[in-house]
Amino acid sequence: MSGAGPVEQAAAALPAALGGAPLGLAVGLALATLVSEDLTCVAAGVLVAQGRLGFATATLACLVGIFVGDLLLVAAGRWLGRTALARAPLAWFVSPHRVERGARWFAKRGPAVVLLSRFVPGSRLPLFVAAGVLRAPFFRIAAALLLAGGLWTPLLVGLSAATGGAVLDRLERLEAWALPAAAAAALAAVLVVRLLVPAFTWRGRRLLLSRWRRLTRWEFWPLALFNLPVVVHVLALGLRHRHLTLFTAANPGIPAGGFVLESKSAILSGLAGTGRVPRFVRLSLPEDEDERVALARRAAGELGCGLPLVGKPDVGERGEGVTVLRSAAALDAWARAADPESILQAYAPGEEFGVFYVRRPSEPAGRIFSITCKAFPGVTGDGRSTLERLILADERAVCQAPIHLERLADRLDEVPPAGVRVPLVEVGNHCRGTEFRDGRALATPELERRIDEIARALDGFYFGRFDLRAPSVEEFRAGHGLAVLEVNGVTSEATHIYEPGASLLAAWRTLRVQWRLAFEIGAENVARGVRTTPARDLLALLGERRRRRSARILSRTESPTR
Repeated sequence: MSGAGPVEQAAAALPAALGGAPLGLAVGLALATLVSEDLTCVAAGVLVAQGRLGFATATLACLVGIFVGDLLLVAAGRWLGRTALARAPLAWFVSPHRVERGARWFAKRGPAVVLLSRFVPGSRLPLFVAAGVLRAPFFRIAAALLLAGGLWTPLLVGLSAATGGAVLDRLERLEAWALPAAAAAALAAVLVVRLLVPAFTWRGRRLLLSRWRRLTRWEFWPLALFNLPVVVHVLALGLRHRHLTLFTAANPGIPAGGFVLESKSAILSGLAGTGRVPRFVRLSLPEDEDERVALARRAAGELGCGLPLVGKPDVGERGEGVTVLRSAAALDAWARAADPESILQAYAPGEEFGVFYVRRPSEPAGRIFSITCKAFPGVTGDGRSTLERLILADERAVCQAPIHLERLADRLDEVPPAGVRVPLVEVGNHCRGTEFRDGRALATPELERRIDEIARALDGFYFGRFDLRAPSVEEFRAGHGLAVLEVNGVTSEATHIYEPGASLLAAWRTLRVQWRLAFEIGAENVARGVRTTPARDLLALLGERRRRRSARILSRTESPTR
């Protein structure tokens, strides 16, 4: 037996261990599949070839063991997977809404994927566990597992019986290349569907151009990718100052310095005495949709400014959930979908700007670090083209075509009259489609004094960005007619860096200076007795933000009325 292979050893060991009884052999085969399914099936085929076990008995024993083992993998994913995903470190990378989206996909295609995986060695364990984690329909998955095993097991046992176990060599070769080959085929299919097929139509080519520009123009990169060097720099500053969260003391008047989850209404209330904040009311919306609508209507009446209004979450970022409400129907729809804690605010017309303000506690006056002019893109009708075609044909709008096409999905077939401009964006956030331009040349002593005056009215504010509107550029430069829409704390950016065509290295240099100032201001405040926010509390805030965002996305995708 010293030269026997694994198949011969397994085939010889089973009869010796179980006395050669057919029932004992069948039980042994079923249990052995829990260790190695394919090797056991091949060993069963050898036993059949040796006449020690009937083909039907051997096949059935292996099938039962394989089916039970597969169900155990699904059960493990179902019972343990969700718990693991909800805890660190997996919770940092897999958000609940992505899990739910995967669950919906698996509910439709899971049985077919599970069936095919039986014939792709190496793919079974992760897919079967994933079926459990994603809570795929159990009986449909079980039926697919049984069908897959019913096809695979007699085939493998029969081939082994016919070849005396020589099929194992072929099987090992299959295992070596089957998964890479399947992955390569899937990648090729994706490339054909995503790249080759769209290239045959004008619409497809414009969408490919959109994807290419978002890939090659850094202003459209995902925030996590763009900020990688910035995060490294922040960590280096923390080590240099021997205090990783020193920046949270930059704004003592805002929890955690405005790092995350700060309340918009609380900050704006601190500026109420300046007369610069458009009237607003904070709403605690109930679960019942009719009650939500009634409360929002009452609040709109109390504001007394008529439509349009602006609805937004009290805790949010990057324009998420901000909506301009131009009709009673839009107000009602917003109320049904809004965050439980939201703000309804008077609409401020005019030009929109972002002004980044910095003041050291030891300095008598602050200064403007950055000015951003916000341009709201739109397309002009020609009387022939649909709104979708106008968006795709526009050299700027095409860059963020997916955003515009999704937001205006119910209007894409409209044909705007010749000369009529259709705005694509009404919310001044770059990720929502607004174009940011460097406006630092607009700074004047009058504007700087006015911004410093507003900032000093907010107790404990030294570092951050004001989102403002003014009737015109000229009045903005003179510091007249400024309306404060929002105030952003320590994690806000000097957004002039996102001007189209701006240098990536220059953007990173600006953010390096910005964060150095945040740490230096924090250090001055700490020397004056201000306490920083511990790192564990910041991590907890980040976890809470992730939970809220996931809940918000799920509520919008799952509720047909929202």
